[in-house]
Amino acid sequence: MNLRKSNINKLPETDFDVLIIGGGINGAVSAAALSAKGVKVGLIDKGDFAGFTSSNSSNLAWGGIKYLESHEYNLVNKLCKSRNHLMKSYPSTVKEIRFLTSIQKGFRFPPLFIYLGTIVYWIFGRFFTKSPNYLSAQKIKQMEDVIDVSNVAGGFEYSDCYLHDNDARFVFNFIRSSMSYGCIAANYVESMGSKRKDNLWETQAKDVLSGKQFTVRSKVLINASGPYVDPLNSANDIKTDHHHVFSKGIHLIVDRVTDSKKVLTFFADDGRLFFVIPMGPKTCIGTTDTQVDNPQTKVTSEDRQFVLDNVNKLLALKEPFSITDVIAERCGVRPLAIKGNGGKADWVQLSRKHAIDVDSEQKYMSIFGGKLTDCINVGDEISGIVKELGIGLPYENQKWYGEPDDSVKNEFMHRARLMKLDDMTPESSSEPLTQRFWRRYGRNAIGMLESIRENPAKAELLIENAEYLRVEIEHAAKREMVTKLDDFLRRRSKISLVVRPEDIVNAPGLKEACEILFGEEAEDKLNEYITSKGLEKYVV
Repeated sequence: MNLRKSNINKLPETDFDVLIIGGGINGAVSAAALSAKGVKVGLIDKGDFAGFTSSNSSNLAWGGIKYLESHEYNLVNKLCKSRNHLMKSYPSTVKEIRFLTSIQKGFRFPPLFIYLGTIVYWIFGRFFTKSPNYLSAQKIKQMEDVIDVSNVAGGFEYSDCYLHDNDARFVFNFIRSSMSYGCIAANYVESMGSKRKDNLWETQAKDVLSGKQFTVRSKVLINASGPYVDPLNSANDIKTDHHHVFSKGIHLIVDRVTDSKKVLTFFADDGRLFFVIPMGPKTCIGTTDTQVDNPQTKVTSEDRQFVLDNVNKLLALKEPFSITDVIAERCGVRPLAIKGNGGKADWVQLSRKHAIDVDSEQKYMSIFGGKLTDCINVGDEISGIVKELGIGLPYENQKWYGEPDDSVKNEFMHRARLMKLDDMTPESSSEPLTQRFWRRYGRNAIGMLESIRENPAKAELLIENAEYLRVEIEHAAKREMVTKLDDFLRRRSKISLVVRPEDIVNAPGLKEACEILFGEEAEDKLNEYITSKGLEKYVV
């Protein structure tokens, strides 16, 4: 029996201390923190883990430099502190990166004034990163020839940080951690509503794939369903102080624009920050800021044109980008927390700070807003509230986040050197296997080394340009609750973000990868993926 089916069977059989609804970043860190501290936790998500907003970010963990303009100094101070803590806790995953910013002539602030803001930002960041530098237009051109400086007044370079793997992978690792501490988590399980009965919450849940319905009981209920917090609260007859408004943001993935490892930063036509972000062999460009009423959004032709027009205007490209250059798209909504009624979803004006509304009498929590940078604080805050609601934390001081300690890393690196793991790195790979294995799998990477030692064929690359070996796909099949092919291609990995869909569906090793992931269901899962993505026309 696979992990998902086993957990679904356990959900109705267990009286949980806490049930978390939603497996995005807020739900994931809540589960990781509580389960590590000894709380009996269940978690369900109606889609895949990190399957919505948490898989559509810019892959940046930044301290909120834009909030200096709105004078939210306390927020900037808090986010910078959180960013530094993430970098120290996940040194292989959350890494410093330089932002090269160009300011166009006629912008609302002169370049020197904004540069002074980066100095203030650096101070708020406690000098944890490299210092900012002021740059003339000529110096910008020398550093990065791809930037069109014909209308540039000046600029600067400063530091923030980024996720080396994709955001969804980072979120899933919290889910995986929570399961290692005993959390019973399952994807594609939807809450059909919850009622309070005899001092317990009874949540009617449905396995989205089989249609099977069952009841999950818990002392405390946490609504961490991201953009769907408000509808779920309505279904559960819960009133809150906050609500969400939505800003849609999209990114386009294109072939690598420059060999530079810097994030190129500009201000787009709508006044918001516009990024050209390195993504291994590709480049991610965007983003947009469009108010929407419904979190179910998609990329429109206007969205694509906005991003393409801005990148073509800001970069000195040999050939301007067109729709045919787009390899993949990311589209999500930012759930922005607002107190009271109404509100405008203006990403430029509204901050991404989180809010937690608590109904102590009913032992119910709702998490609004938030961003990846602040995730550790969310986990700690939720733990404190759960304790106040009368749930004991048997291991209250247990650290629940961060990479394994140096002794585990040194043991892995020693074994990897002995078996010459880096010599097995595929030519198409952008980094040595030792770095990649440790960052993605931590202590589990040691067992994967043993699998390769026993059978060297497990170091084979199955999908060209995908940077995933047979042993990694086997690991995903056993431990990462891959339920649909898109779970693996888009969220446990970033294959579908850097490889064109026609190359994926015709990859020689795709069918074998599906057989590893799904066994007898492989053909059905592959066909389901092709149909759901409209890829029939590409199949050779």
